[in-house]
Amino acid sequence: MSSIAAALRVEILRVARKEIRIQMEAIRKTNARLRRDVALLKSQVKALERAGGKARRAAPVEPTQAASDSPRRFSAKGLRSHRLRLGLSLQDTGRLLGVSGQSVQNWESMKAAPRPLQIDAIASLRSMGKRAAQERLASLG
Repeated sequence: MSSIAAALRVEILRVARKEIRIQMEAIRKTNARLRRDVALLKSQVKALERAGGKARRAAPVEPTQAASDSPRRFSAKGLRSHRLRLGLSLQDTGRLLGVSGQSVQNWESMKAAPRPLQIDAIASLRSMGKRAAQERLASLG
């Protein structure tokens, strides 16, 4: 009788270990993914702190009344996709926004961030269609 009990005990331990291994593998994968996410966020915070430090040394730009009423968000990917949707070059987009084409390129590649006044101009560009953008470019000369 004791050999059956011992065999049963060994089998239960084997199955339990197998289940624990399966559950721990899922936890390990989740833990590794979360660690990668934390590392990525830390590097983004460092980059933002570096960029913020540069911005603080420059002369501060006061946001307009419209900008403070409704905060605008800037997305480099969104700017690029809208520029391409309108069929505009970097130079043309810069002319519409009152900046250089190099500034637009730096924003799109996330080497620089637009100031609040420029974010307002980008927001007005987002409301334009292809025809309106071409007409405004023509009026700028």
